[in-house]
Amino acid sequence: MNHHSSAENHGHGHANMPGLPDCWTYFDGGWQQGNTPVAGPMTHAFWCGSSVFDGGRIYDGIAPDLLAHCQRVNRSAEAMNLAPTLKAEEILALALEGAKNFSQDQALYVRPMYYSDGGGFMGVPPDAETTRFIMTLFHVDMPNPEAGMSIGLSSFRRPTLETMPTNAKAGCLYPNNGRAILEAQKRGFQNALVLDMLGNVAELATSNVFIAKDGVVRTPAPNDTFLNGITRQRVIGLLRDDGVTVEETMLTVQDFHEADEMFSTGNYSKVMPITHFEGRDVPVGPLATRARALYTAFANDGSHSV
Repeated sequence: MNHHSSAENHGHGHANMPGLPDCWTYFDGGWQQGNTPVAGPMTHAFWCGSSVFDGGRIYDGIAPDLLAHCQRVNRSAEAMNLAPTLKAEEILALALEGAKNFSQDQALYVRPMYYSDGGGFMGVPPDAETTRFIMTLFHVDMPNPEAGMSIGLSSFRRPTLETMPTNAKAGCLYPNNGRAILEAQKRGFQNALVLDMLGNVAELATSNVFIAKDGVVRTPAPNDTFLNGITRQRVIGLLRDDGVTVEETMLTVQDFHEADEMFSTGNYSKVMPITHFEGRDVPVGPLATRARALYTAFANDGSHSV
């Protein structure tokens, strides 16, 4: 395997900054260890935010739905007027290759990205012909699902497609998510429940969200204000196949106050129960437990081994 890229050859170095996780980066045709420098002050993505990314997981010898994440990063690139340079299958192969740089007991986050080097008219839109691909794999443990999560209502809102590229997993969307998280943490919560511009529940700041009431699971219907997550879709399908009624519908804050159970789905944590909402303790009930068990069984069914 080639462990050198042009960034290293030009003497930029590749050591991790203090506090960063163990990381390997693929850039310009090769792998190198650490936080590879890739941008300068004229790089379009640096000053105009033309970057997209996705996140997959490799852990316990499995990589559930990793190809779907590779497919989505290409769709996100196209939505941001970037030109994907690799097929999804090629990205998947690179991710599995990069995982060999780590020990088998390390849980990994897989983050493929595209960004624009140059801009178009007056430097504002990205120039698709300058699209670059980069991927990082880094060690981060899987969260303990038994720990649960506390959430508080955010004053910040999810934008609409008319105002931001909400049909892409775009880096420029995440400062708003960061504001919501920091606001929630200042109030003593771990994560934030975020509404759309009409005041309906959209998602958490980092993942999709579900409630259960009277034996029925409900989740916000996709409305172009948040990503219809890959793990979200997977869990909905697994629950329905198991005979659980799952409704994709409009949800209000009051629905959350009255819910019997709550849980979130996302690539980072997979299925995580929500145990506190705005000061109210929320029990980890049978449907949240079932969703987690169904996903775990799916991920370990032998078809996702690496």
